[in-house]
This record gives sequence, structure tokens and C-alpha cells, in this order.
Amino acid sequence: MSSGVKTKSHRRGSAQGQSIPRSLQIILDSFSGCFTRPSFGNFTHLVAGWILCRSRRWITNVFAAGSSRKRGHHSRYYRFFSSAKWDPDKLSAVLFRLLLPYLSKRIEVAVDDTLCRRGGPRIFGVSMHHDGAASSYDRGASGPLSSLACGHSWVVLSIRVPLPWLGRGLSVPILVRLYRSPKRCSIHEYRKRTELARSLVKILTSWLPEGNTLHLTGDREYACKTLLRDLAPQTQFTGPMPMDAMLFGRVPKYAGIGRPRCRGKRLPSPKARARSSRGWTKINLTLYGRKTKLLVKTWTCLWYTATGQRLVRVVLTRDPKGNYSDRAFFSTEHELAPDAILVNYASRWLIEVSFRDAKQHLGLNDPQNGWSRGKRTKPKPGPQPRGMQGRRAVERTAPFAWAIYGIVVVWYLGENRWRRDVADRKKRCPWYRSKKTPSFQDMLDALQIEIMAHRLLTRPLLTRTLAETRRTLRRLGIAA
Repeated sequence: MSSGVKTKSHRRGSAQGQSIPRSLQIILDSFSGCFTRPSFGNFTHLVAGWILCRSRRWITNVFAAGSSRKRGHHSRYYRFFSSAKWDPDKLSAVLFRLLLPYLSKRIEVAVDDTLCRRGGPRIFGVSMHHDGAASSYDRGASGPLSSLACGHSWVVLSIRVPLPWLGRGLSVPILVRLYRSPKRCSIHEYRKRTELARSLVKILTSWLPEGNTLHLTGDREYACKTLLRDLAPQTQFTGPMPMDAMLFGRVPKYAGIGRPRCRGKRLPSPKARARSSRGWTKINLTLYGRKTKLLVKTWTCLWYTATGQRLVRVVLTRDPKGNYSDRAFFSTEHELAPDAILVNYASRWLIEVSFRDAKQHLGLNDPQNGWSRGKRTKPKPGPQPRGMQGRRAVERTAPFAWAIYGIVVVWYLGENRWRRDVADRKKRCPWYRSKKTPSFQDMLDALQIEIMAHRLLTRPLLTRTLAETRRTLRRLGIAA
């Protein structure tokens, strides 16, 4: 009984000391089971500081922005990432439960990887990776080298959350893993990106309530047998298919003689079918926010190399204007119509938007932890973490930032204030004439104003109302 009283008093004191709104504190209390009592206080402090920080999200800047009252030593917040006892996957599990009321029975998930640029030979996990976001213009003599960058490569599993104001929804990263180059780790530790994605899908599948299904989308790197052969029956996949893929017909009935066949007769590849001018059907659909006309061919078959004996629906597309080359897509949910398959794959782009928002608005690339000084006289090449602390700091910081991304989305969905925020933004910024929906920046600004308004109200000499305080903050330009 006494321990329960202490826990409640600790949470109440934390909320009062940091002036966190009750609507946000209720969400943060859902994560209390993931931490010890001291670590939960640090977690609350860091979440508030990460949201309020207007500069680069270094741990010291986040620590300074987290509370307006007397704070402890800054090293405790570095130890929160390097040595405290908590698991990022447990944060993801709680965030998934918070998002479940806003999801349908058919949960749409995207898998992809992103590069967070980091420099320095002593940072754990840093190596050279392909940077898909690098500009491809004017590469000159450098060629492909201009698309390489040093940093951390993260494999991310993201859930598409439907929004009441936006039909295509918003992608919220839910599970992440650090990919390590085979040159920077032992052969026993090395895991391919597809293997990491497979483990993330298995974790998410284990969290599914009864009756829910997963529909996974990924690009060509993840449309392979490493990921597709081990998919659970309640998990479907949609992605691109090579034009020279080996396709087969359905498995014939067993005649009772010899070994049963595992595939049917060989079928023409998508490239061979594209040569014929017959069988094309014109469809109209909306892809990436634009109305599009395409010519399609579709059929059901086996892609035995990747999906085994699981039937797939193949959709071969052609641009009537000839601006783009022919492409093939497939889905293990072979009952879907061709336009539904193409729309599902196009929704994968939302995960790229979440990568941009996390880097630009939440400072995903900014934290500088996860390294050690070592000996200055004889520095050793390669990463030099202090025991496991450097590794834990690196593997926890990015998932923590993405958890804050999900917390902001959950808070904003619960407030249901998007019409008011859009009207207020158009009033303050009349040049946004076509603005009809809030962006993630608007969600983050709204939560920043809410926290800062409650901070100002806790000062004894301030007697303004909450509405007047919000208006004052906007006049001062604290929220963009």
C-alpha cells in the first residue's frame, strides 16, 4: 500500500515540477510500467524537454528545456540512455496499445530503412551507407560515391494511422533496429536488413489482438524470400516484383505417384507478358494525391522463389503516355483488385514523410551520445564504446525519439482540435490559402503551446487565464 502511495506522489510531483498538462501526463503514465520509479521521472523530463526544445536536440539542450525548476545533474540523463534498465520494445508495445483505438481490424504497416548521418570513428555502429535522400543531380566524376554517407542505418516498421482530416493518414514508426555493416561487427552479430525486418514483423504480429490482421508493404529490397517465406497467415505483403521473375501456375492435384509437386507449370515472366499488346485494361485511380490513368494486366500465380506455395496476385502496369517504363507489383492477398494493390503500395510513401518529420522537427540526427574518449595517446581505430554503455545509448536514443513522435500523434488525436488549429494558422499566416489539414509541425506546435501555457500558469504572480496565455505565446512567436 505504501509503495502505491509513493508512486502516485512521485508522478504528481513530476507533473507539477515540470508543469505537464494532464492530457499529456495521462499518456505518459501509460509508460510507467516500462521503467523504475527514478527512470520514469527522467523519462517524463526528457519527453517534455524533447518536445519543448527549439534548438538542436542534444541531450544537454533537451535536459535544459525539460523543466523550469531546479534540476539534477545532467549526467543522469545520459545514464538514462546508456545504463538505465528499460527496453525500447516495451515502449513500442505501449505505444501500439495507445494507437489501437484509432486503427481498423486490418492494420497497414510499412517497412523501410533510413540513414541518420553521424560522424566520428568512436561512435558505436557508425559506418558508410547508401543515402537514398542524397541528391542525384550533377554527380560528375564521383558517380555513385556521392550517394554514400557516414551514419546509422535504421530498419523501421511503421503503422499507418487513419486521420479524421486526412484520408491517406499518417505513418507512425513503431519498431526500429540498428543495421550494422559486416565490416564493423563480427560474423555472429551481423544481420541483414531483411533479417532485422523479419524479426520486427514477428514482434508486431505477437502483439496483435485476436481478429486483427497485418498488411505489410515494402520496396524491392524487402520483397524477398528472407522476409516473405516466414510471414504468418494473418500477415499479407504488397511490393514490387522484378520484371524477370520466375512465375509458376497453381500446384496440380497429387496423382498418387512419386513426390508431390510443389509448383505448377512455368508461366511467362512479367517482361514477356509486357511484350504483348493484348489483354491491357485501362483503370483510373489516385496515386500519391494525383489522379492517374494506367494500363494494367493482372493474373494469379506462384512466385515460388520468394513466397513458396503462397498464391500472389501480379499487377503489370504501363503508362499510356510512355513517360515511365513498365513495372510489376504483387500482393499475397490475391483476392484484391489491381487498383487496391497499387493504392496500398503507394501508401508506403507515408513512411518517408515520417522520416523527414522526425529529422527536421524532432532532431533525430542531433543527439551526440554513444561514444567514449578512450586513450588520447594511442587511439585505436574503430568504435570504442565504454563497455556496453555506448551501444545501449545508440540503440535507445533513436527509438526514444520515434516514441515521442507517436506520443505527439496520440495526444493530438485525443484533443480533436484540428479545425481550430487550421483556422488559427490561416488567420496568422494568410499566405497559406490552400491549407486545409494540420501537419506534424502543427501537432508539435500545439503540444508545445499547451505545455508552455501550463508552465506560465504555475507561476504565482501570473493571473492570466489559460486562453489568454495561449494567445500571448502566439503573439510572442514562440510557436511558428
